[in-house]
Amino acid sequence: MNLFEIEETFPDVAGSRLPRRQAGNSPQGLATTLVADYTLPTRAWLPSAAVTTLLGEFGITSGAARTAISRLARRGVLEGSRDGRHSFYRLTGDAADELAAGGTWIARFAEQPRPWDGTWTLVAFSVPQEHDTRRRSLRGQLRWLGFAPLYDGLWVSPDPWNPTVARRLAMHGAGAMTVFRAAHVDLAATADRNPIEAWDIAGIAEHYAAFDRQWRPLLPDVREGRIAGAAAVRARTQIMDAYRHIPLLDPQLPVELLPAGWPRTRAREVFVEIYDGLAEPARRHVVEVVGRSAGEPPIGITAHTVAMMAAA
Repeated sequence: MNLFEIEETFPDVAGSRLPRRQAGNSPQGLATTLVADYTLPTRAWLPSAAVTTLLGEFGITSGAARTAISRLARRGVLEGSRDGRHSFYRLTGDAADELAAGGTWIARFAEQPRPWDGTWTLVAFSVPQEHDTRRRSLRGQLRWLGFAPLYDGLWVSPDPWNPTVARRLAMHGAGAMTVFRAAHVDLAATADRNPIEAWDIAGIAEHYAAFDRQWRPLLPDVREGRIAGAAAVRARTQIMDAYRHIPLLDPQLPVELLPAGWPRTRAREVFVEIYDGLAEPARRHVVEVVGRSAGEPPIGITAHTVAMMAAA
């Protein structure tokens, strides 16, 4: 299900230019997730052969894996080093900072109920027709920040105005923009549109349902320790890739305006139990792969948990 254009949902970020997320798992996206999942706190060096092997366990060919690593290096996501015939890569400082911030944002999603004061933040903008690329970038940035289009040039969010939003929107200089805070007034007329209608609530609910159908059946195997090796790495990477979409689709919309029994908390519980429950078996497999490729015990390989990401 694509509720939004992918270029709006995952805009390019400044600096490191992390790869856009696509339907399915692209080699660059997978490589970024794998390296971050097991080296982000330490920025440990990984042999390129180890990254290629790990990507191969997702069905990525050696050629495609090497191309992905090379492109990530050109984009400033990875930096390389050589030791004789062997090459090594690690996250750049900028990419590590961006990924750490994204991980914290994902980990804190639905961590606690969020109070709502009944007011909305509204961004009205007008971008000249000749600046279509900048308009698309602005719309993508607004989506990333939790806004949705009530009308074409009027985007809304239930969150208060904050420095992160101000800093991100200040990057877009073309056109005119006005920001204000307001409460919705019910017109009691058929033409009245509640701001919550800027989001496709039925579509978001189905996205939650699909996530639950895919991942909840895995819980017994995780609890019993029946998932290990490459399977643990794959499941952990894939559930992160699936869950990271949810805060974009449902940026903790006010529960007062949502159907009863909204599944936000249940989705987080499934994600945390699987992602954290597979952390140690996945880490052991990555250590084994890196050790074989490097010819010596690896240093700095870890598997962060949701709690670690939230506290970063």
